[in-house]
Amino acid sequence: MITEKQRKKAYQVDFSVLPLSDIVAAQASASSHVAGILGMTQDQAAALLRNFKWNKERLVERYMDHAQEILDKSGVVLNDVHTPQVKRPRGFVCMICFDDSSAGPAFGLRCGHVFCQPCYEHYLRQKIVEEGECRRILCPETGCDVVVDEPTIKKVVPAAVMSKYRQLQDRAYVSDLDNLVWCPAPNCEYAIECRLSHSSFTTIVPTVTCDCGHKFCFNCTLDDHQPAPCGLVKMWKKKCADDSETANWISAHTKECSKCQSTIEKNGGCNHMTCRKCKYEFCWVCMGPWSEHGTSWYNCNRFEESSSADARDQQAKSRASLERYLHYYNRYANHEHSAKLDRDLYTKTEKKMEEMQRTSDLSWIEVQFLKRAVDVLTSCRMTLRWTYAFAFYLARNNMTELFEDNQRDLEVAVEALSELLEKPIEREKIAELRQQVLDKTVYVESRREVVLEDTAKGLADGRWEFFVDFNK
Repeated sequence: MITEKQRKKAYQVDFSVLPLSDIVAAQASASSHVAGILGMTQDQAAALLRNFKWNKERLVERYMDHAQEILDKSGVVLNDVHTPQVKRPRGFVCMICFDDSSAGPAFGLRCGHVFCQPCYEHYLRQKIVEEGECRRILCPETGCDVVVDEPTIKKVVPAAVMSKYRQLQDRAYVSDLDNLVWCPAPNCEYAIECRLSHSSFTTIVPTVTCDCGHKFCFNCTLDDHQPAPCGLVKMWKKKCADDSETANWISAHTKECSKCQSTIEKNGGCNHMTCRKCKYEFCWVCMGPWSEHGTSWYNCNRFEESSSADARDQQAKSRASLERYLHYYNRYANHEHSAKLDRDLYTKTEKKMEEMQRTSDLSWIEVQFLKRAVDVLTSCRMTLRWTYAFAFYLARNNMTELFEDNQRDLEVAVEALSELLEKPIEREKIAELRQQVLDKTVYVESRREVVLEDTAKGLADGRWEFFVDFNK
């Protein structure tokens, strides 16, 4: 029987973490399977599979009809003892370094283009180490489309370069499969498997957690951005980063000449404006022609003049748009900044935990509640951060108000927990503080679950209405 705690939440997705050994084993298994069907070695089958992005069914189907074409494109030679090392023929000239000596090893493929061993090694090293190529390394001869096969690479390059080649093959395997992605954390060698269809990512935020501890979105590999879908996150980041808001500021703090549309900034107290470009005279307050204002220079006595209504409406909309954006952006940025400060709490928390252990009867395990509280606090800050990006694009209706109520409850709880963690430790109140932190941590977690659960169900049900289409 599945308990309520074990039941998967609406905002959770099924995934598994795969170590590098599992990635290598999966390639070997697929290669062995195809090799048995097509009657070739496992290495040859692996070369064909890489050319088909490890789609076994598609490879076998195409191979039955166009076997030689598939072999040539993948650089695979069957029923041939391929010995790339050859003696330099009479009249040999390496077309890379123009070495024409008769001594020394040379390498060439079935195309007949032979080069000296140092040049061939340098060429392959550059392709593998510097360019990161592992799929289709072509013959060094200009215009030749013969693929350098893996046995040749293994004989030419040193062990370190071959090891890099193998690493690139492993990276390429994960990149080729839609249900796999590498953990983006630095120096992490785990891959994440999630079998959700990519079409579902418009209504699901597939947050996964690697065994290294890094939490990120499986679809876009950015840090966890629940409850905002990837398309909304991309749009919000672009809005915050590009010049769109600079243009909005200009629109809110400047005005355009009604005649030639030149942008004008008021730099004096006089409301009588004269466009330097077209010499049109107008009133800064109402944007109407100055000729309608009689001889008044400082007071707009015709503010409701119909000729200026459109200009005033446009200016008011620009200001309202800017104020709305800044409302959500400031709160978004504030929680991002607060989360960074909360991370600094880890250092302070460790000292508090040591102090608490010295001044009380609590064991090291029993004082771990402080570290867990900081983890929960940081996680909730990130959730709150993205709720503001989510709310920015929401159309105003009853559902929006419910969302904001949940958002408010989480925010109040987070600030209360943050305040508790900042409190100095008083020896006689350690037990009381511990219980308060434990209770508040549980409550904050529950409020975060409410926000994420309700938002995820709303996305799945199509309950949320947005004034933009971020799924294009």
